[in-house]
Amino acid sequence: MAPALPRHDRVDRLWQRGRRFLGTELAIMGGAMTWVSERHLVSAISNEGGFGVLACGSMEPARLDEEIAATAVLTDRPFGVNLIVMHPQLLELVEVCLDRKVGHVVLAGGLPPRDAMQRLKAGGAKVICFAPALPIARKLIRGGADALVIEGMEAGGHIGPVATSVLAQEILPHVDEVPVFVAGGIGHGEMIAAYLQMGAAGVQMGTVFVCAEESRAHPAFKQAFIRASARDAVPSVQVDPEFKVIPVRALANAGTRRFTETQIEVIGRYRRGELTYEEASLAIEHFWAGALRRAVVDGDVENGSLMAGQSVGMVKKIQPVAAIMAELVGQAEEALARCCGDPPPAGAGS
Repeated sequence: MAPALPRHDRVDRLWQRGRRFLGTELAIMGGAMTWVSERHLVSAISNEGGFGVLACGSMEPARLDEEIAATAVLTDRPFGVNLIVMHPQLLELVEVCLDRKVGHVVLAGGLPPRDAMQRLKAGGAKVICFAPALPIARKLIRGGADALVIEGMEAGGHIGPVATSVLAQEILPHVDEVPVFVAGGIGHGEMIAAYLQMGAAGVQMGTVFVCAEESRAHPAFKQAFIRASARDAVPSVQVDPEFKVIPVRALANAGTRRFTETQIEVIGRYRRGELTYEEASLAIEHFWAGALRRAVVDGDVENGSLMAGQSVGMVKKIQPVAAIMAELVGQAEEALARCCGDPPPAGAGS
């Protein structure tokens, strides 16, 4: 009988491609959560061997420049920046990332503009994009994406219509040109192990880090997460099919109900000719920016937005990032040891 592998050896073998791509010890990306994924949490994730990702959100270029610089003071490990492709100053934000020598930039919120991708790559940055379907994954790879994230509807914040497990089956067996990271609903190391065995290069996790000691989210926001179950994290309702509102998953509260009322009010103004279609769509989308800040920063957990993935039910306490990481990796290693032992040699079964 072969001797047991040292702890974490099995996990390290499976996600070595992700580790090489990110330049980290662990192929765990921090999900970019507006107002939550700032310098303190991002640097803590990177310092513990993961890959922290700053959430730019609606920041102006000068504000992003300040946040990147402040994060670099707190860690000498790799970290990335998440940019929303709909941001009106996207290309200026790209230049800030390049000027600050950010090695990896995540383009989120839709299909990335070609000029943004080309400028990032010409400047030496790795580009990570979200792929909600296999044809889009192939298109992004042709367009120069260096890695992909596939994120299912179990995630917090803006979501698509397909579950993580389905996306993984649809995409992982057919994409090997670039590393693929899986996200959405992951709250336990056993799930990490399962996706690695399916071919993922690593995972992206957000909700599990909200209650880290290093997270600057308001204590009331954290307590709402600790009290919540998976069934409390529900997607928002689309009132009018004409307005293609991207669903947002959050803990149900008065703010969730207020979003439905906001849609009705804004669409009514559009019907009366008081707003253009574009103005109405923007007004609906802007609801979340203010609501999220009220919850995360001000602690108004009744009227603010409590964006959370369904893995929130597995968040039970406030603890350091180091403890969260150790627990996740330990669970993944134990799952691999229990279920399958050593991975088969490369090429086995081919």
